[in-house]
Amino acid sequence: MIRTVIIEDEKPASRKLERMLSIFPEIQLVAKIESVEEGVTWFSENEHPQLIFSDIVLGDGLSFDIFEKIPTKSFIIYTTAFDQYTLKAFKLNSIDYLLKPILDEDLAGAIEKYKSFIPSDNAVSSQEIKQLIKKDKSTLSRILVKIGYNLKIVQTHEVSCFYSENKIVYLQTQERNYPSDFTLDELEEVLEEKKFFRVNRQFIINSDFIKNIHTSPNYKVDLEFQPQEEITVSRDRVKDFKDWLVC
Repeated sequence: MIRTVIIEDEKPASRKLERMLSIFPEIQLVAKIESVEEGVTWFSENEHPQLIFSDIVLGDGLSFDIFEKIPTKSFIIYTTAFDQYTLKAFKLNSIDYLLKPILDEDLAGAIEKYKSFIPSDNAVSSQEIKQLIKKDKSTLSRILVKIGYNLKIVQTHEVSCFYSENKIVYLQTQERNYPSDFTLDELEEVLEEKKFFRVNRQFIINSDFIKNIHTSPNYKVDLEFQPQEEITVSRDRVKDFKDWLVC
């Protein structure tokens, strides 16, 4: 039996996932958790399960907060309406990432993936999990940004560049720029490599928005939409940049 916990603050979603899991005879549901506070208490007082299905955005915070306070070796399958948390999920024992509404075939595939990862003694480190999922790394297709008290979904294909300014990373679109919660190093890991390239320490650019490339005296890129600062390609990245342009 696979001892399993559901972390979900929306009761209808929790009940639906429980029903979907009930068709798998190997799944034994041992707890349903609705908040970060409840999760910290439960994982502090109980034997950790083998598998966790966890929403990310809960009423009192992110489910990541639970596992940052109470480290676990449980495998985690995250369920969420947003895919902007992919990288952080993979840092916290995630073996899959299911976007809502969850499809039956995606759920079955995630459970099969879990089974393929189980070593004979069921003991695995976080580092080993990261290595196992490296080949299945997802690419970031949407980013959730905050505008005042409102949230907006920005598709990454609409972003001409990501850039760092005063220790904040912004994404530039046709209409405006938006602050994000990512670092450029994190974005390099999850953006589509054929579309996005890190030209220097400050900029990641989207090939779809390149308007012109100057080659003398330095490689300089003009984008359709960009901040006022010039975008130059670092000397040590010029060769890779040229290779990327024709890949």
